[in-house]
Amino acid sequence: MASLLRAATWGLFLWRGYCSRGTKGELSKGFVEALKAVVGSPHVSTAAVVREHHGHDESVHRCQPPDAVVWPQNVEQVSRLAALCYSQGVPIIPFGTGTGLEGGVCAVQGGVCVNLTHMDRILELNPEDFSVVVEPGVTRKALNTHLRDSGLWFPVDPGADASLCGMAATGASGTNAVRYGTMRDNVLNLEVVLPDGRLLHTAGPGRHFRKSAAGYNLTGLFVGSEGTLGLITATTLRLHPAPEATVAATCAFPSVQAAVDSTVHILQAAVPVARIEFLDEITIDACNRYSKLNCSVAPTLFLEFHGSEKALEEQLQRAEEITQHHGASHFSWAKDAEERSRLWQARHNAWYAVLALRPGCKGYSTDVCVPISRLPEILVQAKEDLNASGLTGATAGHVGDGNFHCMLSVDPEDPEELRRVKAFAERLSRRALALHGTCTGEHGIGLGKRQLLQEEVGAVGVQTMRQLKAMLDPQGLMNPGKVL
Repeated sequence: MASLLRAATWGLFLWRGYCSRGTKGELSKGFVEALKAVVGSPHVSTAAVVREHHGHDESVHRCQPPDAVVWPQNVEQVSRLAALCYSQGVPIIPFGTGTGLEGGVCAVQGGVCVNLTHMDRILELNPEDFSVVVEPGVTRKALNTHLRDSGLWFPVDPGADASLCGMAATGASGTNAVRYGTMRDNVLNLEVVLPDGRLLHTAGPGRHFRKSAAGYNLTGLFVGSEGTLGLITATTLRLHPAPEATVAATCAFPSVQAAVDSTVHILQAAVPVARIEFLDEITIDACNRYSKLNCSVAPTLFLEFHGSEKALEEQLQRAEEITQHHGASHFSWAKDAEERSRLWQARHNAWYAVLALRPGCKGYSTDVCVPISRLPEILVQAKEDLNASGLTGATAGHVGDGNFHCMLSVDPEDPEELRRVKAFAERLSRRALALHGTCTGEHGIGLGKRQLLQEEVGAVGVQTMRQLKAMLDPQGLMNPGKVL
């Protein structure tokens, strides 16, 4: 009975350590040779270990490897690869750094994985226009290193050092979104290879304007499309002036409600906070152990302010007054760059810190986003639901824009625990929908939230998305099985 239950559970909640074959079968020798003719033999692999590496991301979804992996060196090769695959009815799966959290790179029908990391040039920097053009292999850290002496920076920062084109494809966000916005706010143009090999510039070749009323917003269509409409081969990004001065702070609260109420109050008071992150007491305890912090084990806010020295004084004073009004204690400022870096590195490592609470277990992370006014309600309910479910988990998030994550440690050999995790995640998403929020603020739909997307946008919304997909990808070969 136990083995039957476990088998049934794996069908619902499959872990990446278990590797399955694509349903398309192996590619013909002639087709593999044709791939090699496009990119060169060293840049094509059908080795099992390579395919398995490209068949999963950081999510809980099982590994589903492609039939081959290719590494194009330029956009012309990407175009030829797409045309070749499309002419033969072979699925195409884009791959960046593999740091997604919803199974977006799983090759559910086999096919060819197009690893774009060898295209890693910064093509054009326009400091006077605050824009830059980068290829898919450029990561956010590499770009900011390149910009170090320019007085500019790119602020969108998901925890991983992800590919910037991959971040565009998933509509990524991060800790700076409350002030600088998400990828949707910072992508000006995209170069996209369509499924049949045609090349599209969503705002026109070489254009990097800040606003336009010219026709449909094609850039917005492809940002967040999760590789289902085309392969992004370059993105033009909006850059921002590096702040003159930066100060970070932490403060502990007597309850989750008090911490989130303080967040709402800070935003309503128009304090121009750059980052405002919530970590519950479990996350703080985990970060203390993992990152060697010494924070009070209580619901906590991490804050950061950018601006001139004079402006920061006013911001800090007002923020401290508001947080103290809501019962904050252990208020600590970090002005030194090294100390600030240590603080935010600990925040970005919260996922690994929570996993370390249960050695040998796997991790599951889900996220939702709600209107700011409903944030205290859903966070408190999520904490109560976690406790009632008997699950080991923590909450943390970008509360400045209503987005938070639940991070759970799970025993993959315990089918009942797996079921409780899946049920909790679905309840959380539906609770967010009931509060006029979204089932995902930044992880994306991928494999895991397709039903929830239908509940969120409704039948007409899904039908419209499917019509757009069918127009651009009539054979359904572009990253099949994702989103819709």
